[in-house]
This record gives sequence, structure tokens and C-alpha cells, in this order.
Amino acid sequence: QVQLQESGGGLVQADASLRLSCAVSGRTVDLYTMGWFRQAPGKERELVATIFSGDSNTYYAASVKGRFTASKDNAKNTVYLQMNSLKAEDTAVYYCAAARRPLLATTERRDYDYWGQGTQVTVSS
Repeated sequence: QVQLQESGGGLVQADASLRLSCAVSGRTVDLYTMGWFRQAPGKERELVATIFSGDSNTYYAASVKGRFTASKDNAKNTVYLQMNSLKAEDTAVYYCAAARRPLLATTERRDYDYWGQGTQVTVSS
């Protein structure tokens, strides 16, 4: 059974930092591309960052590039999202997700089939 558990969200002021964690069981983060998504009230869920299987290359949405960093710890089977210089528009529920098959390099939401329950990030201006 695949389970993803996010943690690390909270309420911060603008320009602060947060680090989100996603503990994964049932899939090996080294073999599966992992994505971070977010959904703000009234908006579609959007991809924030991807860390690809194997070489651990990353992809970032333009809105967070240079501020957010995705990483993973294979020994802990955990992925992270370091968020710096947070802005009010980063306020959302953040989800981690696992790609539907090993070694699939994808940034398409439809290719992620397991999701965590989400963690709220609120940035006050």
C-alpha cells in the first residue's frame, strides 16, 4: 500500500522560509518521480516542483523558480520542498504525489496516481 504523508506547513510572514517534508511508504523515491503541487482556494491544483527519479534532476514552475528547492533523502524515503522568500501568493494547500510508474519523467498531473493529504501553507503580507 502506497502512503504519502506531508508535514511542515504553517503560518508565516512574507519573506520567511518553510520546509515541507513528505514521508513515503510503498514506493521508493529513488525509482519514482515525485511532485509537489499546490491548490489555492478557487484555483486549479498546479505543479510547483518535480524531482525526477534516478538522476534527481528537478523542474520548477516559473512562479517559484529561484525560491523553492526540491530534494530527497533516499535512505529516509522522504522528499522535501524548501521554500524561501515566501509570498502571500504562495498561500495554498501543498501536496506531494508519486508518479504512476517507475522511472517515468513527467510534469503532467495526470501521471501522478498517489497523493498525500496535503499541508496548509499560509503566508501573511
